[in-house]
Amino acid sequence: MTPIEDCREWLRNSSPIAVLTGAGISAESGIPTFRSGSAELPALWSRYRPEDLATPLAFQRDPELVWRWYDWRRGLIARAQPNAGHLALAKWERGCDRFTLITQNVDGLHTAAGSSRVLEIHGSIWTLRCLACAAEWENHATPLPEIPPHCACGSMARPGVVWFGEGLPQGVWREAERAVRACRLLLVVGTSAVVYPAAGLVPMAREAGARIIEVNREETPVSSLVDRVLRGPAGEILPGLLDS
Repeated sequence: MTPIEDCREWLRNSSPIAVLTGAGISAESGIPTFRSGSAELPALWSRYRPEDLATPLAFQRDPELVWRWYDWRRGLIARAQPNAGHLALAKWERGCDRFTLITQNVDGLHTAAGSSRVLEIHGSIWTLRCLACAAEWENHATPLPEIPPHCACGSMARPGVVWFGEGLPQGVWREAERAVRACRLLLVVGTSAVVYPAAGLVPMAREAGARIIEVNREETPVSSLVDRVLRGPAGEILPGLLDS
C-alpha cells in the first residue's frame, strides 16, 4: 500500500485518536504564523518582535501597547475562515467515538469549523481574563471598544493566552497528556514541533506505543519519530486522508 493508504487504514482501525495541530493549519486560512509576520504588517508592529510583546513583563510595562497589538491580531483572525483541513477534522470527529483535538493555536478556527472536543493548550485570543478577580469571558469585538479592556469589577483584563515565560493551564494540559498517552494513533498537523511542552506530546505518544502520522509542508524535529510523513498543505491532505 502507499503511505496515504496505510494512514487511511490506521485511522479506520484505531481508537482512541488524538490530533495535535499547530500554526501551519491556520496559515492556510491566511493567519500569519506567530513569528512569520505578515505582508499587511503595519509599520508600527514591524518594530517589535512577538517575543517582546507576548510576555508578562511587557504587559506590566505597557498594557496599552500589548493590547493594541492583540487588537490588531484579533482583527486579522476575525477575517479568516476555517479551511478544508479544519473542516475535515471536524467531520472526522463526528464519526469517531473517542477523539481529542489538541491545538497550539489561539484563533478558535477549530471550534468555528465545528470541532467540539478541542483542548486549547495555549489559550484563546477571544478570551479575556481579569487581573484582579480572575474572571474569564469571551469577547469577539473587533476592534475592541476600550483598550485596555476592563472587567465588570472595574479591573483591567489581559488576553487569555499563554505568554512566553508562563506555564500552560494545568487542567487542559493534564487532559492533553491523558489523551496522548491513551491514544492508539496521533495525527500531528502543521506544527513546527519546536515549542515545548507541546512538542513533547509526540515522543510521549511514541513511548505509549501509538502510531504517529505527521502532516506538514516541511520536515520538523519530530519527523524522525513518526511512522508516516505526508508532505504538503493540511487543507489538501486531510480531506483526502479523512474522507476515506
